[in-house]
Amino acid sequence: MLVTINVIVYLLEIRHGGGFFSGPANSVEVHYGAIPYELTHPGKHCAPISLRTPSGVGESIACQGQPGMSGSPAAQPATWETVFSSMFLHASFLHVFGNMVFLAIFGPTVEDTVGRLRFPIFYLLGGLVALAAQVAVDPSSTGPTLGSSGAIAAVLGGYILLYPRARVLALVFIVFFFTLVEVPAIFLLGFWFAEQLYLGAAGLAGTAGSEGVAYFAHIGGFAFGLLVIRLFVKRKRGSPTAPQPPLPVY
Repeated sequence: MLVTINVIVYLLEIRHGGGFFSGPANSVEVHYGAIPYELTHPGKHCAPISLRTPSGVGESIACQGQPGMSGSPAAQPATWETVFSSMFLHASFLHVFGNMVFLAIFGPTVEDTVGRLRFPIFYLLGGLVALAAQVAVDPSSTGPTLGSSGAIAAVLGGYILLYPRARVLALVFIVFFFTLVEVPAIFLLGFWFAEQLYLGAAGLAGTAGSEGVAYFAHIGGFAFGLLVIRLFVKRKRGSPTAPQPPLPVY
């Protein structure tokens, strides 16, 4: 259901401007994305503006209360609503595709462990904590934060704690050839988390190569999953509290 909702929302996004592969228009991202500046400046809203640059006309984002800014932006959702809407928006086809692959692989196993009712609560809470981590790092940022990456990171954190011995079938490229190998999930997800830490630190130092990626949302969501997943695990009478490792995930 979550995968379906994310895909439908992406298709609705691009209906209002943008392209299937390139993603929604900037105005849609600003309208429905969670902007740290708006969250840390209650009552203030942001809007996309056009700027003349030496190379032509470009787009930027201006917010109420910033030096030199005046006027009011067009009507838009309440800031608290964007906290939730942003979790289901994605910036491009590759963005939504990559996130849904991870959710489809690791989500069902975690859902089976915590239950169908608890899983969406865990998922949404993970997304909220992930957004809070990103806002805490850069509270004055005017860039919209969008995507389910933070919530999915919480699922990954929960998975690695519950099933550290599980193995995942991975596609490995060797020059012009590729092969399938079984990789321990703890190695794969541990490497992913270490990469987020490195890229997040590089971004703070101004040397990150990928702008616009909410690395600290990934870190916050992953840490949330690690710390609280045990609270969501279903308890059955006469069964051990720790879940049994599942079959390999493909």
